[in-house]
Amino acid sequence: MLNPESAHPGRWWHALPDGRLQCDLCPRDCQLHEGQRGACFVRRMVDGQMQLTTYGRSSGFSIDPIEKKPLNHFYPGSSILSFGTAGCNLACKFCQNWDISRSKDMDRLMDAASPASIAAAARHHGADAVAYTYNDPVIFAEYAIDTAQACRAAGVRNVAVTAGYIHPVPAREFFAVMDAANVDLKAFTDDFYRSLCGGRLQPVLDTLALIRHETDCWLEITTLLIPGKNDSDSEIDALAKWVHGELGAEVPLHFTAFHPDWKLDQLPPTPAATLARARRIARDAGLHHVYTGNVHDTDGGTTCCAHCQAPLIVRDWYEIRRYALDAEGRCPHCGTPLAGRFGPTLGRQGQAFGARRVTVRIAA
Repeated sequence: MLNPESAHPGRWWHALPDGRLQCDLCPRDCQLHEGQRGACFVRRMVDGQMQLTTYGRSSGFSIDPIEKKPLNHFYPGSSILSFGTAGCNLACKFCQNWDISRSKDMDRLMDAASPASIAAAARHHGADAVAYTYNDPVIFAEYAIDTAQACRAAGVRNVAVTAGYIHPVPAREFFAVMDAANVDLKAFTDDFYRSLCGGRLQPVLDTLALIRHETDCWLEITTLLIPGKNDSDSEIDALAKWVHGELGAEVPLHFTAFHPDWKLDQLPPTPAATLARARRIARDAGLHHVYTGNVHDTDGGTTCCAHCQAPLIVRDWYEIRRYALDAEGRCPHCGTPLAGRFGPTLGRQGQAFGARRVTVRIAA
C-alpha cells in the first residue's frame, strides 16, 4: 500500500483525450490509466494527476569517495553522500543494483528524508557533495531537483549518476542544478539498448550532448564492458570517436569490468586485458582521459597531463596515491590546465577521503 507521506505531485505529463495521461519525463512515454504505474514503477496516475510515489524516501544513505561514482576530474579525493530510491526506467539484464532498481516493494525504502535534511546531513558529516545514485535519479527528478537546490543553498555540490534516459525538457531542469554527472553509456548500438536494456541509444546520446553543450555540469562517461556483447574493437572505436567528435577530447571516459549478475549471470567477468584494449583504442581515437574501473589497475586509474603526459593523479582503485596538481588545477611541469573541477586541497579536510564507505542514517 502506498505510504501517503511519500506521494508527491509529479511533473512533465499531459492528459490524453481518452482520459489517460502520458508521462513526458523519459522516452518511454508511458500512457497510464487511473491507478496504473509507469514502467519505472514509481510514477503513477492518481485522480487524473501524475504522482511520484517515492518522494522523500530512500533505500539508504552512505558516504563514499567521489572516485566511486566514478568521477576522476571532479574534486578528487573528496567525499560524497550517496542515496537513491527504488525503480528504474530501463530494464538492463546486467544491472549491478537490480535489488534496488527493479524493486517494486516500496516498503524497502526505510529511510525518510526531506531535501533540507539531506543537505544538513551532508554538511554535518563533512561530505563535499550529494550523489543521486543507486537507481536512476531521473525517475525521481522532482525529489532530486528539490534536494539539489537545498544542497546548493547549504554550499554542498550535486552529482547525478544516471543512464541519461530522459527527455530534453526535464533534462535541462535536472542537469541545471547538478554540478557533475557520470552518464552510463551502456553500449554504442541500438540493438544492445533494445535487447538488453529495453530502451534506445539515441536519447542517451542526445542527453550527453545536452549536458556537454547546454549546461555547466561537468561530464564524465562510463561504459561497462560485457564479454561478447559490447566489447568489440569496432564498437569501442565507434563509441570513442563519437565522444571525441561530439563532446570533445577532454571528456573522461571510464571502461569498467562486468561481474556476472541479475539475468546475465552465466557470462564470464570482463578480463583485465579487455579493459586495457578498450583504453588503448579510445586513446588512439584521440581521447585524452580514458580510465579502467572495477579492477586494480594503477596505469588505467592515473590521470596524466594532456600536453606533456606527466602523471598528475595516481590512483589504485579508489585510493589516491599521488596528487601533483597545483592549487589552480594545472600541471606543475608545463602549466597546462587539467580539464575538470579542482580545489586547492583534497576534500574539506585537506586529504583524500580514501576507499572507505560510511553508512549514515538521516532524520526526516
